[in-house]
Amino acid sequence: MDNILYPIALTCIKGIGPMLAKRLIEQLGSAERIFREKRGMLERTPGIGQTLAEAIIRQRDEALQRAGEELEFIRRYGIRTYYIDDANYPTRLKQCQDAPLVLFGKGETDLNAAHFIGIVGTRRPTEQGRNNCHKLVADIAQALPGTVIVSGLAYGIDVCAHQAALQAGLPTVGVLAHGLDRLYPPPHRPIAAEMVKHGGGLLTEYPSRTNPDRPNFVQRNRIVAGLCDALVVVESAHRGGALITAKLAFDYDREVFTFPGRVSDEYSAGCHELIKSNVAALIESADDLLRYIDQPVNKGKAQPKEPTLFDQQPSNDLPANLPEEDRRLLLTLRDNPDGLLVNDLVEPTGQPFSQLSIRLLELEMRGLVKRLPGNVYKAV
Repeated sequence: MDNILYPIALTCIKGIGPMLAKRLIEQLGSAERIFREKRGMLERTPGIGQTLAEAIIRQRDEALQRAGEELEFIRRYGIRTYYIDDANYPTRLKQCQDAPLVLFGKGETDLNAAHFIGIVGTRRPTEQGRNNCHKLVADIAQALPGTVIVSGLAYGIDVCAHQAALQAGLPTVGVLAHGLDRLYPPPHRPIAAEMVKHGGGLLTEYPSRTNPDRPNFVQRNRIVAGLCDALVVVESAHRGGALITAKLAFDYDREVFTFPGRVSDEYSAGCHELIKSNVAALIESADDLLRYIDQPVNKGKAQPKEPTLFDQQPSNDLPANLPEEDRRLLLTLRDNPDGLLVNDLVEPTGQPFSQLSIRLLELEMRGLVKRLPGNVYKAV
């Protein structure tokens, strides 16, 4: 437990975020040395400089005292800690450049379980949105038992996702924007307790006595995005935290999905924007999501696949009656088996970016093209 003292203390120093903290540790060899070195050594770390070095030295004693108090809180209440260099730190999140140096958790969730799916959305969901959320989670549970559902325990779609997971027998993790000595919003205390009791839990980068201040929620969203293999936005208005989480997930090369709605629906506007900007793929059911992430849908005993005319064609043949623009696009992708970005397809196909995006989506829905992480496309 004492090995975590200095990393926790480092997170208590104002002006040192996760990226600078990791850079300091890499430069000096350990978090402990940051609290023992002179100013000159600290200044040599790229991005620190004289001002930050002086701030570190000025805050070191107070930060160590605060970290010691946090250790007492951790021992007293059975809090789990995850240091970024430890084996139990979530591997998916560790891949993100701005991953927290330390995480605090309550519950026995395996943060490196085989499947993590994030579900987020508006705080004012429609009945249709709630129904979509519950059915999605129920179908995921049937196809991939043991999948961990991640969200933010906020009002609306977040808490709906947690409730749906509990009903379906899946573990579910709530990522908080405050310390583990409190629970916001307070009405969600009972469901938080159920999450911990049934194999899920609570996770935060904030030590105890940290209030749920507005900026913390934006920071919290990156953890939701980084923890999961795929993120689903169920409903969202034109602006909102769910869109921020979706764009973060996209930047982390996670698969992002969203449900469509009517063009007049206020809480589908953000979903449509994600689709139009190629941040999210359109889904209508768990089948779509599982197909995108290369997971078989478990619907009972598998039936032998009947051969089709297309299966019998040589591998270099294309489906009949395919428009010439789509033929050029598919042939270009087949010539590049590792896949290409949309921008890289403009010149060889002679098609504008906007037209390519539409054609790729249509080919994807036909099963002729697959979108990979990072918005890379390849022929199937």
